[in-house]
Amino acid sequence: MKQQGAHPENTEGSPDASSRPDTAGPGRTDPDTAHIDEVEGDEPLLPARVHRPSDLMRLLGGVLAVAVLLAIAAFAHGTTSGLEQDITKGTGQAPDLLIKIAGLASSIAILLVPVAFAIERLIKRDGLRIADGVLAAVLAHGVTLATDLWVARAAPDSIQDALTQPSPGDIHALTDPVHGYLAPVIAYMTAVGMSRRPRWRAVLWVVLLLDAFSMLVTGYTTPFSIILTVLIGWTVAYGTLYAVGSPNVRPTGRTLMAGLRTVGFHPVTASREEASDASETGDRGRRYFVTLEDGPPLDVTVVDREQQAQGFFYRAWRNLALRGFATRSSLQSLRQALEQEALLAYAAIAAGANAPKLIATSELGPDAVMLVYEHSGGRTLDSLPDEEITDDLLRDTWHQVRALQSRRIAHRRLVGDAILVDPSGTVILTDLRGGEIAAGELLLRMDVSQLLVTLGLRVGAERAVASALSVLGPDAVADCLPMLQPIALSRSTRGTLRRLARERAEREREAVLEASRQSRPARVEPAGAHDAGQPSPAKADRTDKSDKKAVRAEQRAEKRAIDEALEEAREEDLLTQIRHEVLRIRPQAPVEPARLERVRPRTLISFIAGAIGAYFLLTQLTHIEFGPLIANAEWGWVAAAVLFSAASYVAAAMALLGFVPERVPFVRTVAAQVAGSFVKIVAPAAVGGVALNTRFLQRAGVRPGLAVASVGASQLFGLGCHILMLLAFGYLTGTEKTPSLSPSRTVIGGLLTVAVLVLVVTSVPFLRKFVVTRVRSLFAGVVPRMLDVLQRPQKLVTGIGGMLLLTACFVMCLDASIRAFGDETTSVSIASVAVVFLAGNALGSAAPTPGGVGAVEATLTVGLIAVGLPKEVAAPAVLLFRLLTLWLPVLPGWIAFNHLTRKAAL
Repeated sequence: MKQQGAHPENTEGSPDASSRPDTAGPGRTDPDTAHIDEVEGDEPLLPARVHRPSDLMRLLGGVLAVAVLLAIAAFAHGTTSGLEQDITKGTGQAPDLLIKIAGLASSIAILLVPVAFAIERLIKRDGLRIADGVLAAVLAHGVTLATDLWVARAAPDSIQDALTQPSPGDIHALTDPVHGYLAPVIAYMTAVGMSRRPRWRAVLWVVLLLDAFSMLVTGYTTPFSIILTVLIGWTVAYGTLYAVGSPNVRPTGRTLMAGLRTVGFHPVTASREEASDASETGDRGRRYFVTLEDGPPLDVTVVDREQQAQGFFYRAWRNLALRGFATRSSLQSLRQALEQEALLAYAAIAAGANAPKLIATSELGPDAVMLVYEHSGGRTLDSLPDEEITDDLLRDTWHQVRALQSRRIAHRRLVGDAILVDPSGTVILTDLRGGEIAAGELLLRMDVSQLLVTLGLRVGAERAVASALSVLGPDAVADCLPMLQPIALSRSTRGTLRRLARERAEREREAVLEASRQSRPARVEPAGAHDAGQPSPAKADRTDKSDKKAVRAEQRAEKRAIDEALEEAREEDLLTQIRHEVLRIRPQAPVEPARLERVRPRTLISFIAGAIGAYFLLTQLTHIEFGPLIANAEWGWVAAAVLFSAASYVAAAMALLGFVPERVPFVRTVAAQVAGSFVKIVAPAAVGGVALNTRFLQRAGVRPGLAVASVGASQLFGLGCHILMLLAFGYLTGTEKTPSLSPSRTVIGGLLTVAVLVLVVTSVPFLRKFVVTRVRSLFAGVVPRMLDVLQRPQKLVTGIGGMLLLTACFVMCLDASIRAFGDETTSVSIASVAVVFLAGNALGSAAPTPGGVGAVEATLTVGLIAVGLPKEVAAPAVLLFRLLTLWLPVLPGWIAFNHLTRKAAL
């Protein structure tokens, strides 16, 4: 395909790319113009500078290394002193002549080498790199001055001892902690790219080693000072490159044409093909269709450093989150990328698979490589219309995969645009760059599962599985079922499956709403009912009973209609359909998903948040003497806190059942809330309780949709009550010490902040769409359930009363915990305690950690200290409160969870 826009110098006389042949054939041109570089579809005005993720990673690595070095200097004083003594003893035996020669050579070279490289770059018209180097040198010098000032005036003595020593020329003066001339030179050399040129890199290291040796021997520096100087120069250089961007060295079409001539071809024109999925294929190279002066056309792939950097952070996260066999290197060198793609191309053809034939490779300067293939022609599977995807084509695709797997070759990306169909109908597997030779069994199974999903998205699960069974056999297809999970699929495939899931959910909601509307006929009041006068009491009682029966009948009819509509609209996802098709052939096939994840995002976030919370609590507890504190504790208030904690489970049951019109046993509901104490330890607080209550209501006989709606209605009312109570208690807290009833500035500031957030959400299209989508789904299910509850005032009173009682129990538990360790001089008002609890509970619900661990403790402690409670009382009070409401109920919760599970109530 032709990409619009190009370099002005690359578009002169370019023919239309759409007129190029799809099949092999010589391109005929006028001999007088045979060597004119004509390039179609080249990059449209490439930016002069690019921000490389690799520079950012090196910057972060340098900052981390500096932090580690300073930590070692601060906490390992004995190690640093011993290292300095060993180096001084070893270098003290060096001959004086060698020391003088090294010092003279390094002092001269440290100035001449940068100047020589600058002259070499200017001769080659690469002045931008010199400008980058000068800027990095200036910034590095500023950082060294700031570091010297910090070490001299504010750094701990241990760091000062590690970075300085008495100056040999003046024993009353200290040497510089960081060398003000060496760090700028290192930053300059790194920023101008000397490290990419082997000869200059060797000279650079020789100069640095000579300078470090001479400085150490003469006593003008320390080992830690040398290391810190190098790290500062290195870090500042990469920070400068990432901030201002590196010069764009991406090769243009003219560079490609010149590179083709160096490997023996005579190109006439080249047109760039537009990538179909830039989000995932951007790192796989730019592709060109090249016509030759004599011979068939070529397909050329150009890979440069900028394209390799695309998707780096995504690949790095995949490498961290998934097990090693499921990932590949997040950042390869150009040489490694070239060798891997060439090796896979040759191996695929040797295995008997149809793959593009690689005929030449070459470097296009230091920052790009190219791979030259014979032109294949044809269209990708994604671009084929449905009627052209025949069963023979599907079987041919599986034959190519079987040929690869017969030689243990994994493709790793069998998506639609990697499957090419030439004009004769032959299937060709392309994009082998990310593959792997000598692949393990799990990788081969992942290829099968990926291709099943790719074909299933086009022709359906039945045809995709049937074609695989006809080529691979039942056993090979059944073995891939454990790999049939989203995490094992490609990024684009996962995105397609998520989109289809949203569409299915939307169709189900529309079907339920339509069935609900049609099953509720309009109630017509009998004519003359008001004119007939007041009926007798007996007649009125019979009328009320008949009305109630009619309402129950309408509700049953509505429930049946919704159930039928939901059953008709329910669709299985593609992965489930594929599993069912395979299980029809192999009922005993393993279906349990294989464990591919090494670490999950929730686990990592929980660990980090828990570590931060633990660090905060430990810093608060280090200055508290718990012995006298516990000895003087009021155990009566501790017992009261225990009772309030126990009463909270009854209140939680009331808050849930108030929004469930169906009859559910109260005692068993209380047991389910106790079981929630165990569940929220292994899941985030805002997720575990919702899932458990939904499951409990379903087991109690409430339909799935209504169970979700009931829990959602409870959560919605709870959120409203929470906000109203927070505002009310905040208002009281702000006015309790003033004679007037004007609200505090904090409350006004909070309201203004909320107003600003609302304006931001409504003005940003992405955020507005996100909120509207969530609100629409809320009104589709929760609001009708709330209307049902409003028809039963006793249920509504139970629900709202349970929420208020639940909050009161927690507030009184926290207040009792405070009184257990405090006295009359350290007490705070109940309104202040309520505000602190409500804020801490809100943050705990938002935190991704199980039970809000870390976030709740930190918020409650800081909040109590902010309202005037001493730290010596706030910290143990929070610990007691969390012990009673989070940790001690875990064992009863586990017992209740297992009991309800055995009774099929969960």
